[in-house]
Amino acid sequence: MSIQTALRENQVTIIDVREPYEFETDHIQGALNIPLGEVPGCIKELRQMAKPLVLYCRSGNRSGQAANYLVANGVTEVYNGGGLYDMKHYLMNAR
Repeated sequence: MSIQTALRENQVTIIDVREPYEFETDHIQGALNIPLGEVPGCIKELRQMAKPLVLYCRSGNRSGQAANYLVANGVTEVYNGGGLYDMKHYLMNAR
């Protein structure tokens, strides 16, 4: 499934893995802020969230790390949405 297709899903969960101060500056409306360092402690919660999960950060690096960690720990339907501006682009073209 592509990022655009994942974002069209009714139950998609968008997660911003940047730090809270970055999230406060700008973020995707409706996104949850779970910083990369907190992802391991939230794995049980993340498993129960509506799927697909689309993660993003500033550049796609941290979201890629988080996505790889989640998949390695059995979380399914996880996508790296890249950076904030990538996500804005995907959302503009997904609707």
